[in-house]
Amino acid sequence: MALLEVKGLKAYYRQTEALHGIDFSLDEGSITTILGANGAGKTTTLRAICRMIRTEGEIRFDGQDITGLSTERVVSRGIAHVPEGRGTFVRQSVIENLQLGAYTRRNKAEIAADIERVYGYFPRLRERHAQQAGTLSGGEQQMLAIGRALMLRPKLMLLDEPSFGLAPLIVQEIYGIMARIRDAEGTSMLLVEQNANIALNLADHAYLLETGAVVMSGESAIIRDDENVRRSYLGY
Repeated sequence: MALLEVKGLKAYYRQTEALHGIDFSLDEGSITTILGANGAGKTTTLRAICRMIRTEGEIRFDGQDITGLSTERVVSRGIAHVPEGRGTFVRQSVIENLQLGAYTRRNKAEIAADIERVYGYFPRLRERHAQQAGTLSGGEQQMLAIGRALMLRPKLMLLDEPSFGLAPLIVQEIYGIMARIRDAEGTSMLLVEQNANIALNLADHAYLLETGAVVMSGESAIIRDDENVRRSYLGY
């Protein structure tokens, strides 16, 4: 069953049209990746779903039309956004960042239990719970950004370039944890990546964007076997 359905989505930065009527969907409990070069419209797609920029077209989430909602209302429906560049509160501690992730919630016992749940996925955050987020390594900040998004108990996580600037071993670790989260909690994920190889290994389904339009879509294994994708995005 489709958790997210996007039809005829256009997005604008002032007068410039950045997305040209794209269609895609994401099934409940699945991981879908959007691939493409810089400037293809990947980040714009996530911003459009979060209602951060002006759009036309239809966005349906969990059976409801969310096209006219504010960003705050979209978040409250169960969509968590992990932006490129982590977006952590650098002067706050690790635990304060996690508590801020639960700002829409009131039950303190549940929040405390969910912080423990995040520490279960990311033991390094437990070790650094009192440390200022700005002093963490890049990989630890990415873990914190994902952990903070989990504090919303989202149905859907939007992840923008989670591998950016990280060493390959750290990327593998983070992607392994993302797969565990999906398997354990059924959290759906929409993943934007330039690292096509690792994204296709994780995702069930893939869409390829070029200059604001979908030029290819299908199961990840089929996309990976396409000769043009291999040459242009996988490097072999």
